[in-house]
Amino acid sequence: MNPVLALALLLAAGLAATRLTLPHLRRPLSLDLALAAGAPFLLAGLLLGPGLGVLDHETLRAVAPVTALGVGWIGAVFGAQLEWRLLRRIPRRTWGLATLQGAAVLLLTVLTARLLTRAAPALAPAWRPTLPALLTLGAAAMISGPGALALVARALRVPAALTRALALAALLDTALGGVVFAFALGLSQPHRSFAGAALGWAHWIAVAVASIGGVGVLFVWLSRLPGETDTDALGLDLVAVVLLGSGLGYAADLSPFVVCALATALIVNLSPLKRRVQALLDAWEPSVYAVFLVVVGALLDLPTLWLVPVALLLGAVRVAARWAAPAHLGLATIAQGGVPLALAVSFTLTYAGSGGSLLTTVLVGVVLAQAIAAPLMALALRPAPAEVT
Repeated sequence: MNPVLALALLLAAGLAATRLTLPHLRRPLSLDLALAAGAPFLLAGLLLGPGLGVLDHETLRAVAPVTALGVGWIGAVFGAQLEWRLLRRIPRRTWGLATLQGAAVLLLTVLTARLLTRAAPALAPAWRPTLPALLTLGAAAMISGPGALALVARALRVPAALTRALALAALLDTALGGVVFAFALGLSQPHRSFAGAALGWAHWIAVAVASIGGVGVLFVWLSRLPGETDTDALGLDLVAVVLLGSGLGYAADLSPFVVCALATALIVNLSPLKRRVQALLDAWEPSVYAVFLVVVGALLDLPTLWLVPVALLLGAVRVAARWAAPAHLGLATIAQGGVPLALAVSFTLTYAGSGGSLLTTVLVGVVLAQAIAAPLMALALRPAPAEVT
């Protein structure tokens, strides 16, 4: 398909996300959550990609910069929540529990996935390169979605104070998962091939620091120029720096998600306009996310039928690891949103020959998490039975 027509199609999907509304009918809670999460756009991408071949591999390669922008925007929305004034109020015990839970989910997911590749050899080519792929699966399993969690909590009428606490726990889960994903990318980044391991790591880290710091400082400088505090001008500045961060992350194999998340975190902690930055990112998110989901659907690949039951098994392992948290509260944050998908798409962009198998695995896990999020949250928050004396 002509890349220009493909881009127009994606932009139309983005505009539709802000214009179309579904009739208010009585629907099951799981269906309402699926619709709110953007399932129609995902199905549209699945139809246009693997179904009809309109968004074929050549077209998807041509619009890869647009895909990178979608990943970067999701990273920016997440990074805008990382305010130091909020993070420093989190007790050390909470950080410790989140780290232990994340480590347990990571370890069990990676070990299970590795054992499955040995039990079913057809899976091994689907997750390549092996170690970064397994770590990416583990990072995706660690992550919870603050936005998805808020939708579930609202549907279950969870008190606002408890919802904020759960959203903060999900934010910690996502931050830890992002750290693991960044490490996974650094493990086999291409600069090692000519510089050696030590110099390769140094080069990759230096490029990452320069890109993240440069993007963040550039926005802070632009926002302080005369006339740049106007909403339209600030919005253009924000789009420009997210586009720059996405491009740098894509071109330098740093991940658009990582660069934009950390650059935006730098912005909201340095700029006096952080509230307006957060509002602008949130305002544009539905349109960008709709385009992103169409691309995700088109990128999906199923080289072996083993992939679906294996993904469901990995999802069950994730639930089991979270069940072990104190008072089963890990089950309350089982819901996932777009960040795991952004990491999987970022992996696909970085390792171009890996195909969409890892993305398919992560997507099945996200769908499973959305389907069971409401009953598991209700179970985790159920009052303990009174002791009989």
